Amino acid sequence: MLEERETIGQRVKRQRLRLGMPQADLAATMGRTQGWVSKVENGRVELDRASIIGQLAAALHCHPNDLIERPYVGKSSENQWQVSASAILRELRRYDLAPVFDGAPRPSAELWRDTLRLHRLRDTASNVAILRILPDMLREARALAEVAVGREREEAFSVYSVCCKFAHTSAHALGHPELVTMACERAAWAARLSGDPLLPAVADWMRVWDMWASADWSDAIVLSNRALSSIEGQYRAGDPLAVRAWGTLHLRAAVSAARASDPQVCEDHIEQAREAAGRLTEQPTFDRHSLTFSPGNVLVHAISVQVEMGDHSRALVLTERSDPAQIAALPNSRRGHHCMDVARAWLWDGDRGRALAELERAERIAPQLIRNHPIARAVLRKIVYAERSATRERLRRMSDRFHLDG
Repeated sequence: MLEERETIGQRVKRQRLRLGMPQADLAATMGRTQGWVSKVENGRVELDRASIIGQLAAALHCHPNDLIERPYVGKSSENQWQVSASAILRELRRYDLAPVFDGAPRPSAELWRDTLRLHRLRDTASNVAILRILPDMLREARALAEVAVGREREEAFSVYSVCCKFAHTSAHALGHPELVTMACERAAWAARLSGDPLLPAVADWMRVWDMWASADWSDAIVLSNRALSSIEGQYRAGDPLAVRAWGTLHLRAAVSAARASDPQVCEDHIEQAREAAGRLTEQPTFDRHSLTFSPGNVLVHAISVQVEMGDHSRALVLTERSDPAQIAALPNSRRGHHCMDVARAWLWDGDRGRALAELERAERIAPQLIRNHPIARAVLRKIVYAERSATRERLRRMSDRFHLDG
C-alpha cells in the first residue's frame, strides 16, 4: 500500500508547476502559508481530510482523483472491474437510443426483486460485484421502458434510476470520475420520467456528493435544501420513504457544512436528521431508493462531521457515548467508514495504537472500501512513518549510550 509510484505531495507539485503557479499563489488561494504548501509537496504534511484534498484540487483546477491517484494501479486481477465500468458507460451513453436486448424484458416487479441483490452487495461494500451485475440490469430496464406504457413504463425508469445510483456509489468507491458523472446525470434523467415524487430528490442527493469533488460546499448545501423543500410535504405526511430521504438529505447537508467549516449549520442539519430518525417506525421490508438511514446512521454522521471539522476530542467523546447496538445494526460499508473516522480521531489524539486497531477493524468489516479509500491510506501512511521516526530516534539514543558512533 505504501510503495506508491508518486506521493500526493509530488502530484500536488507537478500540477502546480503545470499551471505555472508559484507556491505563494497556491498558499494564498488555500488560506495557508507558503511553508505549509512546501511541507505538503515534500511529504511532511499528510493530507487526511477530504475537505483539504477537495480545496487543493479546486485551487489546482483538477479532480481530487488526480491528486490521490485513483483508481489505484494494482495487479491485473484487481483492475478487472474497469471492464464492467466500461460496459456500464456504454449503456449510459446510449440512454436515448433503442435498447439492444434479445427477447422480451421481464415485468418491473421482477426487476425490483433483482435489485435486492444489489442492496445486499452495497451493504457489504462489494462494489466490484455490483458493477458486474449492472450492465445487464440497465439494459433490461431500458428495454422495458421502451415497450411498456403507463405505470409499468414509469417503474422501468425507476429501476433504471436506482441502478444508476448503485453505479454512482461504486464508481465513487473505486475512483472512476467519468462513471460518477454520467451515472448521476442518467439517474436524474430517469427520475424525472419515473413518476416517483422522491426519486428526483435522491438524484440531487447524488449531485451533492459530486459537488464535494470541486469543493463547492455552499452550492451543495443550497442543492440539499432545494431537494428537502421538494419532499417536505411527503415528509410531513409521514410517508416512510420520504422520512428516510429527508433524513439522508440532512446528513449529506451536514457533511457539506462541516467541510465548509460552518458548525452551526452542520449541527442544525444533524438535529433535523435526528428528528427524522425518531419518526422511523421500523425498517421497511424493501427500500426501493436504497438509502441507508437510521438512528445509528445519524450517530456515526454526528461523529464524522466532528472529525471533518478537525475536532477530534469531540469526536472521541461522542464515540465513547455512542450506543454500540445502533452502530452494529448498520451495513458494513457504513460501519467500515465509521471505524476509519474513529481511527483518524485517535491518530490526531496521539494514540497510534488505537488508531491502527480501528483501521484494522475497518478493513475487516469492509476490506474493498477501506483498501481503496484515500483517507484510510493517508492514515496508515501517517502511522507507519511516525513509527519509523520513533524507532529511528530510539535507535539513535541507544547508539549514543553504546558509543556506536565512535
